[in-house]
Amino acid sequence: MGRLTEKIAIVVGAGQTPGATIGNGRATALRFAQEGATVLCVDLSETSAQETLAMIEAEGGSGSILVADVTREDDCRMLVDTCVERYGRIDILHNNVGIGRGDRGVTSMTEDAWEDIFTTNVKSVMLICKHAVPVMREQGFGVITNISSVAAVCSVGLVAYKSSKAALNAYTHALATANAKYGVRANVISPGLMNTPMAIEGNVAAGRDRDTVIAQRDARVPLGARMGSAWDVANAALFLASAEAGFITGVNLPVDGGQTARIG
Repeated sequence: MGRLTEKIAIVVGAGQTPGATIGNGRATALRFAQEGATVLCVDLSETSAQETLAMIEAEGGSGSILVADVTREDDCRMLVDTCVERYGRIDILHNNVGIGRGDRGVTSMTEDAWEDIFTTNVKSVMLICKHAVPVMREQGFGVITNISSVAAVCSVGLVAYKSSKAALNAYTHALATANAKYGVRANVISPGLMNTPMAIEGNVAAGRDRDTVIAQRDARVPLGARMGSAWDVANAALFLASAEAGFITGVNLPVDGGQTARIG
């Protein structure tokens, strides 16, 4: 038996930005399915979600897709209702949606960019949890994992992104403390420098050489001078979702090759 056998998991952001490597959401959806979970693959892109589901099914796993804009409460309500209608319960909720588009420095930040980043990175999680938590409370069980970033505590130039991830960490802490008595756990994973399409392709699109971008990012990682991959995040998510982490809630787990260990 797998570590998530008979579990129902929602992975929000189960598609990915196009690129040569695999993204965190897709890798997590695959990893959950490999360990026996039935995975509802949620994404704004039907094509990308379908690609993830095809990969799951090619390995003998099971699941389905759902197109949703998780910045809209109606879509978040529909997402939760659909999962319950299809599968009868929600055991695992994995929130992987995030953007940094339009981020700027303190004096050049635009109101629209700030609002877009906070809406996608924080408000979406709040809206999904608002509707998923009552289902989990009634079950007496549930696991919520939110994908944050070491940017919340490291020195970075992404002001809105950093602020939004710090807010997500605080929200998850409140979520954990408010729901422990119901048997619902909530944790954060904070990836560091990762070799994923979202991290790399934006730099390439801006005109930077791919090999140079990868080499410079690798050099900043203490552990082996090599970026992590989406599978590192997926394996951490698997652990937090599994019974092995049954006594863990309210934690922020860095998956960063020691990057945050250098702070101070």
